[in-house]
Amino acid sequence: MTTPGAPRIAFLGCGSMNESILAGLLAAGLDPRRVTATVRRAERAAELRRRHGVTALATSEDAAANTVAAQDADVVILGVKPAGIVALARGIGPSLQPTALVLSVAAAVTIAMIEAVLPEGQPVIRSMPNTPSRVGRGVLSISAGTAAGPGQMAQARELLASAGTVVEIAEDQVDALSAVSGSGPAYAFYLAEAMAAAGVDLGLDADLAALIARETVAGAGFMLAEEGADAATLRRAVTSPNGTTQSAIETFEELGLPGIVADGARAATARAAEITRELTLPAG
Repeated sequence: MTTPGAPRIAFLGCGSMNESILAGLLAAGLDPRRVTATVRRAERAAELRRRHGVTALATSEDAAANTVAAQDADVVILGVKPAGIVALARGIGPSLQPTALVLSVAAAVTIAMIEAVLPEGQPVIRSMPNTPSRVGRGVLSISAGTAAGPGQMAQARELLASAGTVVEIAEDQVDALSAVSGSGPAYAFYLAEAMAAAGVDLGLDADLAALIARETVAGAGFMLAEEGADAATLRRAVTSPNGTTQSAIETFEELGLPGIVADGARAATARAAEITRELTLPAG
């Protein structure tokens, strides 16, 4: 990405998620001179300049910072909190190049909500990343807006690939994906908590229990990612007939653990739809 034709990218809002994407792009060879980021605080802008060598502007110092960053960009990544996405898109709309790709990584804000405040025909893509994107092992979905064609989708896939696995889905599947991949890291962390608590209950030192639970969950995740087998195959390989692991798995089954996880995912999906409705309602 060091060629003269490399895209000019604006990160409007550069919290941990957008910074992870930024870091991946720079590691892949993108010239930092092709990047402008905006944040609220001047201290954060200075931190981004020191850490990555990019142009970073603070909206607290320049109210037009987002417009300045977006006006010459080939790709504009919207990364502020969901409640501010529509206002941000409306504010930069008149300054965008007609061919500029607008990529939103905000939860709950639909493509239609963004397209409604942008110039007609502006290419929009919605992405749903998850927190492992910070370490290059994320899952990031992309969904095309009405004016986003195969070229823009390929561009979005290339931009996001440094943060993890990119999957293309229809927008009406985003909430379901988020219930698995977006909320999923918390499920894994919750499992590690429960495993550590079980270790303490069985007489292990609390620090030791936390360590072995953490490393076991991390190691199992690495095997899932690197060995190319599905979860059921790996589980069966560990579960010897009539052994200790089989006793544990049978207990989980009897207590309805698969159904509990499914119910949790459905609850996450329902809440995502509620948040979207809340953001759609007019103020007041």
